[in-house]
Amino acid sequence: MSIDLLAFGAHPDDVEIGMGGILAKHARAGFTTAICNLTEAELSSNGTVQSRRVETQRAIDILGVTEHINLGFPDRGLVGTPEQLLRITQVIRQWKPTIVLAPFWDDRHPDHVACSHLVKEAVFDAAIRKKETPGHEPVHRVSQMFHYFINDIHVPDVIVDISDVYETKVNALLAFESQFKREVGEVDTPLNSPTFLSMIRGRDQLWGHQIGVSYGEALASPRPLKQSFLISRS
Repeated sequence: MSIDLLAFGAHPDDVEIGMGGILAKHARAGFTTAICNLTEAELSSNGTVQSRRVETQRAIDILGVTEHINLGFPDRGLVGTPEQLLRITQVIRQWKPTIVLAPFWDDRHPDHVACSHLVKEAVFDAAIRKKETPGHEPVHRVSQMFHYFINDIHVPDVIVDISDVYETKVNALLAFESQFKREVGEVDTPLNSPTFLSMIRGRDQLWGHQIGVSYGEALASPRPLKQSFLISRS
């Protein structure tokens, strides 16, 4: 089986924050989508591995994601071992995505940065003919790689209009109750701050405003984007 869009995240909820709308929009249009989380976020201040599994399933159901993979790497242990890189490379070869997405390479969370670098290297390795993976999967060359934003704002290369699926994205985020709702006995985190979800909405409104729509999600490209013409004849 091949996947149209394969999005990697360091933790459950990373992909949903940065590009949940893009996944929902493509799923609604009939494209196949997948999320591959590298860890189960076992070091999160609130919630448990089991609760995150339940929340993740609820979120991917809301977004219409076709497949979900969790590699079970240690939280805060994305150190780029050969074994970690090889496993991500294997996932890319197994699912043969057209487009791969990963966190932006400059983020306040070290795991997001590590995930970005690991996926970039794995995309490269997946296309090397003499690079063997445990299942002897055939090489696969990804058509395009993009990076989505989690905590920060940078100048994007692409902004996708997600206005028609924005509330779907919000509902997917709210599925992660352990992270975005502050319950009695839980500790304060940037995610359960009263302003966090408002910041995400405001950011998506800002990007939407830049392209003349209500909401957008931004992506960065590590390579120049191909453009045959600057204007097309209608």
